[in-house]
Amino acid sequence: MNKHCFASDNYSGVTPEAWRALEVANAGVADPYGDDEWTLKAADKIRDVFETDCEVFFAFNGTASNALALAAMGQSFNSVLAHELSHVETSECGAPEFFSNGSKLLTVKGFAGKVDVPGIEALATERTDMHFPRPKVISLTQCTEMGTIYTPDELGQLRDLANRLDMHLHMDGARFVNAVAAMNLSPKELSWEAGVDVLCLGGSKNGMAIGDAIVFFNKNLAKDFDYRCKQAGQLASKMRYISAPWVAMLEDEIWLKHAAHANHCAQKLSTELTQIEGIDLIVPTEANGVFVNMRADIAARLRAKGWKFYDFIGEGGMRLMCSWATTQDEIDVFCEDARGE
Repeated sequence: MNKHCFASDNYSGVTPEAWRALEVANAGVADPYGDDEWTLKAADKIRDVFETDCEVFFAFNGTASNALALAAMGQSFNSVLAHELSHVETSECGAPEFFSNGSKLLTVKGFAGKVDVPGIEALATERTDMHFPRPKVISLTQCTEMGTIYTPDELGQLRDLANRLDMHLHMDGARFVNAVAAMNLSPKELSWEAGVDVLCLGGSKNGMAIGDAIVFFNKNLAKDFDYRCKQAGQLASKMRYISAPWVAMLEDEIWLKHAAHANHCAQKLSTELTQIEGIDLIVPTEANGVFVNMRADIAARLRAKGWKFYDFIGEGGMRLMCSWATTQDEIDVFCEDARGE
């Protein structure tokens, strides 16, 4: 029994499809630095999946992807507006500011991890003098850090606001595929059709070993981005080991299948946990994360039995993540241990 499984969806291993793709790509030799057939094919697959022409780059992880994308979307005297719980604010060690040479990150509140549109507008317009960093980017997370999902209408409202304020729209899509699977919409409906300029598309949380894709729907923002990747140490010499799994996962909607499984497991876990006295949902379970208030004795009992999960949002708040590899047996045993059986 894997008692680490609810700590994060990036604790899981590599999917069989992604692993096989690595084995195939490993045969023989290939051109370096992204000129190999796998990287070219992966970029084309992404264009096909999103049904649009776009610029595609690959990086080792989400922090680099977000930081470099945000750096490309503004200048050092600009600011980026994001939710106070956003990954770019809480979990990237200042990388967005570092790679942008000082662009300031400003945060707003918002229910269930979503930025508050009036809050964004107020923050972006309260100062217009040159002594204040000029707002240039609205950064969103899909799914949010609270496991909630921006609808196309909500994204459209933010796009309208960005248009009025001459700003760009960035999406941290570490779990973008979980949102697509949960909403039963096409990738384009939750990205460029809703006004997203740049999407950092996550792979590791959906069963790849490493590698994010930075997708520029606004191709003007991609100017010289290859140089940014190289300077930041994100241009892999053997790029095929990052890109080949993307080819496999995008084939026949494999990535959606795995995301849908993770979402389904989270729904099962959410339903079973909320039947236990002392456990209540903080927000509705919309994707593959379950956020609960848990009584201290229950949390202590679970951890004593070897389970790992993260504290989150105030005293008693817990985050439980499901992945492509989560099983019904793990859910059952976790809930039995929560009940003290």
